[in-house]
Amino acid sequence: MRLAFSVKQKIRIASLLFAVMACSILIRFLEDKSVSDMNESFVSMYNDRLIPATDLFYIAENANAKKSLFEEILYAREQQTGLSEDNVNKIDHFNKEIAGLLLKYKKTLLVKEEKLKLQALDSSIFSNALIENVLLGRLKSQDLAAARSLYESSGRNSSNQFSKKLSELMAIQRQVGAELIKDSDYMVSGNKLYSSLQIALAIAIGILIVGIIFTSNVVKISNDKFNLN
Repeated sequence: MRLAFSVKQKIRIASLLFAVMACSILIRFLEDKSVSDMNESFVSMYNDRLIPATDLFYIAENANAKKSLFEEILYAREQQTGLSEDNVNKIDHFNKEIAGLLLKYKKTLLVKEEKLKLQALDSSIFSNALIENVLLGRLKSQDLAAARSLYESSGRNSSNQFSKKLSELMAIQRQVGAELIKDSDYMVSGNKLYSSLQIALAIAIGILIVGIIFTSNVVKISNDKFNLN
């Protein structure tokens, strides 16, 4: 009977130890997955939010510089006739920079709202390009009055609309970035929980080991007393 009791106790303890081991492995798996997800979140924050936000800033800079150049050509140089080759090259450079940065931006991970805003931005770029071509044609033909009239009726507003759409995309970057930070905070909390569970399991293992030792001693003493009798 004592032997049956001893075997039963050992089976129970072995089952508990197996359960603790299984829980420990599961917690370790979840912890590794959480660390991997956190790493992906940080990489995404850098590649898909920080870098694109910087690119949008440079797009806005080039667009504003181009707008300032057009206004300088149209208003600040009364004595200038025609359009210099240097200014044409500058405008072409600004357009190429904007196109290159936008192409780079489109290759990043985009949320649904970003895709819609980008479509509107592409439409605005197309509209700007049409107006700019007419403006450049009138400036090259030295029709300054007609160029100014076109800019004041359509050009300035088109440029402002482009800047507005850029600002909307930047706002999305901040919003999605905040969501990624919130997700990272949640993952950090999960890791803290996993660490607490591991500590609890370590304590449980310690208690089980003490229990095994105590049970073994009790059985040994009982056997010794039985043998003495």
